[in-house]
Amino acid sequence: MERILDGTDIFGRGVDKIKKRYFWPSMIKDIENHVQSCRRCAQFNPRRRKPPGLLKPIKPPEGVWQLLAMDFHGPITPVSTQGINRAVRDCTSQTAVRFLKEDVITKYGTPRCILTDNGTHFTAQMMDQLFKDIGATHLFSTPYHPQCI
Repeated sequence: MERILDGTDIFGRGVDKIKKRYFWPSMIKDIENHVQSCRRCAQFNPRRRKPPGLLKPIKPPEGVWQLLAMDFHGPITPVSTQGINRAVRDCTSQTAVRFLKEDVITKYGTPRCILTDNGTHFTAQMMDQLFKDIGATHLFSTPYHPQCI
C-alpha cells in the first residue's frame, strides 16, 4: 500500500475530511491500517497504478570489458583512482557521445555492451547512431531503480 504523506494519494479525500475535524498522534497510520484491513475499502478503491512489469536480470559479463555501466553523477572529482570519471559541464547526448569516444573507446577499446539509465541524454538518436557505428549493444536499466548502475 502507498504511504500517506500529505493527503494527496489514494486515501486523500478521506484523510482530508478527518483532518478537518479530528487529530490524534497516530491518525494517519491508523487510517492506513483501517483501509488496508477493510474488505469494502479494498473492493471499492481500485489501485490507481499499473502493476509492476516482469523484470529481466542482466546477465553478468563473461569477461573483461564486456559490460560498461555509464551514468551522470555529480558533483564528482575530476578523475577517480578506481574508475573512469570525468567532470563535464552538462549532461547532454553530445557530451555523453564525446566522453565515450574520447575517454573510453580511444583509450580502452569498445566494450561489448553499455548499460545506462533511461535519461534523455542516453536515449537520444545521437547515442543510437554511436552504438550502431561501434557495434555495441545498448542496455537500459529499469526506470526509477538506480541500484542497477
